[in-house]
Amino acid sequence: MKIKMPLIFASVLLALSAPAFADDDQKIIAQAAKNIMTTAQALKAADETPVTVYGTIHKHIKDEMYQLQDQTGIIHVEIDHDLATPAQLLNPGKKVRVVGEVDTHRYKPTDIDVVEIEIL
Repeated sequence: MKIKMPLIFASVLLALSAPAFADDDQKIIAQAAKNIMTTAQALKAADETPVTVYGTIHKHIKDEMYQLQDQTGIIHVEIDHDLATPAQLLNPGKKVRVVGEVDTHRYKPTDIDVVEIEIL
């Protein structure tokens, strides 16, 4: 019984936190609609800035990481598997609109953590 209680407690906390994450994504989407940027602008934006960027998939780097290209440059985008299904085929040359947050790092390139993607 002592082992089950912490497991039950953790499960309840996880279930209650899911709507909070969804709410955060909706706030990012609403703010990003006002922040349409080029890749060059997104690369210079502050950490956690909500952005919308239009471009084409340039390259699949690994797992959930892609390169997005527009006329101003290339930026890395992290697209979770639940956002891009295999049927969408994010192949090089595919035109997309990505919505997400700029994620700056100390030792790796700035990227966009995507919360919504639309195939154009």
